[in-house]
Amino acid sequence: MLNGVMLLWFILTLLSVLFVVIDIRSTPESKVLKWGFILLTAYTGPVGAFLYVLGCREPLQGLHERYVAARWRQVLGSTMHCVAGDGVGIIVGAVMGSFLSLTMFKDIALEYILGFGFGWTIFQALFMKNSMGGSYIGALTGTFMSEFLSMNILMAGMISLVSILRSVVSGADNPLHPEFWFVISMGLLLGFIAAYPMNWWLVSNHLKHGMLTIRPKGDTSDGDMPDHPNHEGGHSDGMKAETSHENKPGVSAFELLKMTVLSLVVLGFGLLIAYLFGNG
Repeated sequence: MLNGVMLLWFILTLLSVLFVVIDIRSTPESKVLKWGFILLTAYTGPVGAFLYVLGCREPLQGLHERYVAARWRQVLGSTMHCVAGDGVGIIVGAVMGSFLSLTMFKDIALEYILGFGFGWTIFQALFMKNSMGGSYIGALTGTFMSEFLSMNILMAGMISLVSILRSVVSGADNPLHPEFWFVISMGLLLGFIAAYPMNWWLVSNHLKHGMLTIRPKGDTSDGDMPDHPNHEGGHSDGMKAETSHENKPGVSAFELLKMTVLSLVVLGFGLLIAYLFGNG
């Protein structure tokens, strides 16, 4: 039964990734978010492709700015960006942990460190530094807390499910078996769902950006929208019109502290589930 489900999942994932890779080339989105959707689809198969079509794909020529302006689509872009970047490090950590025969919590720690490190230093700070004044150090500082909060919730959702599945699915802890990749995929999917509410709070309080619209120079599609926060006015360099939300925090230190504590509590709950139901 499981083998049939996995085979269908992998086939659908391959088809979904091919569709997104081909189709997203014509979508007026930033390059980093395009890569983000490709990675998300590789992790979550048809779910990722569905979210791309529903949340980012331009429905008609010139409507992308209006289409992605909806708050839930902005949050989708933010969450996808987080999971895409963190997921690379998490997967590398999971593979390394398996080959090194690490215990469950050492494996989790390695996945967290690599996931957070890659997501923060590469996908957030490096790829988005142009939208933050061009300073990499400034981008690191400006994106640290938002990445930390989102990563905690993502990891909590992922490790709770992965630990349970690894305890009941034979071969799920071995990267040479398809069960390993299926379980990781399910874990990242749950992590995405879990991180979405936190990203809603982050986007609502201008601590993270959402979807963007990047049009080639000379493309004036939807050019009569000066009030739209994501309209790039035909710029091809990426983010001149989009001033980084991370540089404009909209919450007090106390509010940020509350959300930090909440994220750590959720992460702790995920670790507790892993301890109670995982195979240690």
